[in-house]
Amino acid sequence: MPTINKSTTKIAPSLLAADFTRLGEEVDRVIAAGADMLHFDIMDGEFVPNFGISPLSIAALRDRTEIPFDVHIMVTHPFRYIDALADVGSDMITFHIESDDEPYAVISAIKAHNIKAGIAFSPKTKCDEVLPFLADIDLVLPMSVEPGFGGQSFIPDTLNKIEQLHQFINKLENSPDISVDGGVTPEIGPIAAQKGATILVAGTAIFRSEHPKDAIDQLRSIDTSI
Repeated sequence: MPTINKSTTKIAPSLLAADFTRLGEEVDRVIAAGADMLHFDIMDGEFVPNFGISPLSIAALRDRTEIPFDVHIMVTHPFRYIDALADVGSDMITFHIESDDEPYAVISAIKAHNIKAGIAFSPKTKCDEVLPFLADIDLVLPMSVEPGFGGQSFIPDTLNKIEQLHQFINKLENSPDISVDGGVTPEIGPIAAQKGATILVAGTAIFRSEHPKDAIDQLRSIDTSI
């Protein structure tokens, strides 16, 4: 398999794993370490049994940096969140195909704000569910853990989904990013990139590291012997 240039693999530290008592300092730390974007998880306690970061927190951090904000919404009714998330400075909003709102309506609502639209899908959902939408979105996210909680182990079958999506995207005129979120470690990240992932979302591997720059550099590395 050909090596993917590491400069095309973007690293998105997931704020869900950060120390919330000093969130601003945590953001500064991972940006200095080489993060390409920041990943935010929004949850409603209904679609998943947990709550994440609020739009107010995103707004507070938006004044701190200009790097892209990648916002992943795990909510039952994503349409209700679009305006608020656009207003606080989101650069990309990714919603779940399993949510209750009509996908094209959500995509249109996101793009009406001149920001990027993405679709995520949970581990039990097949790639076929998102294929019809790939030509209209900027990112597809096959979840590599069950959505809603950090610190889970990577589900190996996600690599097959990444490869399938990559093969399908190669036939399109547009090239949406393939993001991977959940259990991404410095060992797994390069393998996912070889399969076709272009964005690696990592929380614990970066924020819990004493040397986040080393963790990010390892995530970018490509082992051609794999």
